[in-house]
This record gives sequence, structure tokens and C-alpha cells, in this order.
Amino acid sequence: MRHRIVVLGAGYAGAAAAGCLARHLHPDDVEVTVVNAEPDFVERIRLHQVAAGHRLRRHALAEMFAGTGIQLRVARVVATDARQRTVTVTDGAGTDQIGYDTLLYTLGSTVGDGGVAGVGEHAFHVASRPAALRLQRRLDELDAGGTVLVVGGNLTAIETATEIAESRPGLRVTLVTSGELGGWLGPKGRRHLLRAFDRFGIAVHEHTTVERVEPAGAVAAGGTAFAADATVWAAGFAVHPIAAASGVAVEADGRITVDRMMRSVSHPEVYAAGDSVYVIGDNGRPLPMSCASAGFTRMQATAAIVGDLTGRKVPTTSLQYLGNCIGLGGKDAIFQAVDGDARSRAWSLRGRSAARFKAFVFRGTVWNMRHPTYGLPTTRRHRLATVPRRAPAAAAG
Repeated sequence: MRHRIVVLGAGYAGAAAAGCLARHLHPDDVEVTVVNAEPDFVERIRLHQVAAGHRLRRHALAEMFAGTGIQLRVARVVATDARQRTVTVTDGAGTDQIGYDTLLYTLGSTVGDGGVAGVGEHAFHVASRPAALRLQRRLDELDAGGTVLVVGGNLTAIETATEIAESRPGLRVTLVTSGELGGWLGPKGRRHLLRAFDRFGIAVHEHTTVERVEPAGAVAAGGTAFAADATVWAAGFAVHPIAAASGVAVEADGRITVDRMMRSVSHPEVYAAGDSVYVIGDNGRPLPMSCASAGFTRMQATAAIVGDLTGRKVPTTSLQYLGNCIGLGGKDAIFQAVDGDARSRAWSLRGRSAARFKAFVFRGTVWNMRHPTYGLPTTRRHRLATVPRRAPAAAAG
């Protein structure tokens, strides 16, 4: 019997991790199964472009995994059981259970409503491809002069507001944020950001907290109303409740608590990466939910799984950011360099040069999904050490 590795989710963390495991562990010893709700790899960091009306290239997971031996299961994960070491999935054929010996949990995150009333019923978001397409259809319905309200002040909100404003110049775009727009940027970066918003004609309301979303807009603290034909919620993310219900140790926000190697602190046969994981970065603070964090954590999780199963030394991956890249439409961007404490430096790359760098990041990210090596030697596939191949359910955990 081969050791069963199951990867849940094929986003920025799961897709590359699965490919790397399949390429570095001997197929006679392991079988790698990936469970994903869609048949394609979704470029989540570009979903604001999808919402604005752009058509992106399709990346079929079956094609990406061709020749690796990975078994792709297109299904939705509805539950995991850490004690029984099973995953419950559902698809068009019904409900099924998949057993595992090693689990890599990378189900990511979805939109977080922050407890604000009406978000789920009345707001749009760009945290998934179906949601982005739903927003695109709504924007297609609006005539010139239609209004779009974006709630939030971080990267997703900024990129969504500017992309919609550039791609659909007939619409009026407003952004509402509880803080200061781009307040974390260096002085030059923030000035560039504000000039871009002025150029697009985006109205900005800072230090304004939205208390509820309604069918025709949103209402802020104090009763200020913002009328909108479409309200886009971009004020944070939340993880799926599946991990918390599985029996593994989680934080208060539902993220899986792991050690430095991305192993669950309660169930060492469970690893986590991406938005689903709670881990302390090299600066002593928890890593934020982001594509970059998915890269750091999947590299560490993959190295740990290979090392733990083969007895090889597990290298330590850096968990440190170099900067933030913010798209401002298709021809403008900011790359803000940060220090070891993730604080903005004085230097930033701005304008078309930054936009070209951003496009390079898009291309490089997809390339990494197809060529997931990350420093591990690819000349041979490692055999497993003497480890339990199929632990009894009663002993799991």
C-alpha cells in the first residue's frame, strides 16, 4: 500500500505544493491526490480584472499536473475528520469520503464580512471566480453614470476600484475605508496612489466605517448613506470553518495553528499552507493572508513533508516579505519595498515600470504553478523511510 497524500485546494499554495511532492517522492511509495472545487487553477490575484471585464487565459489543472501522477478530484470539500483521517467531498455524483495518511490543507479563504449586516445578501466581492463573474455581470447591466461603491482600503480594494474605473470609465466609483487610504505606503508611494485615484476620478472617504450594506448602497457610522448600484466588499478575508470543525487546533479566527514547519500542533500528519495557516513570520508577527504568504508557507510545508517521510533534513524557508505590489489599472502600479519588520521603506517603484513588474509577477506565478521545484533537487525522486504506511484510524491524532 502506498502512502496517501491528499492536498485540499489547488490555489497558490496547493497547486504548486502538490506538483512539488509528486516530483520529489517516488511514485512506488506515495500517491498524491488533489481535491479542488474547480477544474482550473484560478489566478485569484487577478480576479479584480475578471470583475472589470477582462478575459484571462484558462489554466486547466489536468494539464498542469500531466505527467506527474497526481490524481485530480474535482469536488467540493465539505468536511475533514482529523481523528479518522478522512475528507468528505461532494460533486455531481454525490458525496464520498477520501482517506489520507498525510493531509496538506490549503483551502484558502473567502470574503470576510466582519460582522457587518447585509454583506452576504447585498454586496459583491472578488474572493472567488464565481463571485468575480457575478460582479462582472452586474457591471454589464449598468448604464453610463452608474455608481460602484468599494468598501475597504487595502490592496484588494485599491486594485478593484482602479481596475473598474479604468475599464469602465462611464461608471462613477467611490471608495470608503475605515482608515487612511495607502497610509502604510512610503511618502512617494502614497502620493502616487492618490494621484492615480484623482486621475480616475475615484471619490475617497477615509476614516469612515460602514455599519451595514443595503440593496441600494451602504450606511456608515453616524448615518451617512452612500448610494450605489453595486457595492463591492473588499474589507477583509475569512477562512472556511472546515478546519475548526475537523478537530485540529485552530486560532480564534479559524486558521490552523502550526509549528515552524507548517505541521499542525495537534495532528502532526496534517500540514497547512496559504491563507488557512496561522504561523509567525520572521518579523515575529503572524503572516497575513496573501499570495506571498502562500508561497512562503507552501515551500516550507512541502519541504517538511518530503523530509518527514524520507528522513532527509528539512530546510527552513524564509518567511519574510520584500515588498507589496499594487496594480492601479493596467498601465500603472506601485511596488513598495519593506524592511524586515514589514514597514515601508522610502524607496518604491512607480508607474509603468512597476506595472511591467506586476505583469512579470502574474506570469511568474503561473509558471511556478507548472514548475514547482523551490530549491529541492529534481534529479531523482526520493524513496520513503520506514514509516507507517496506513495508520489505524483509532491511533490517528
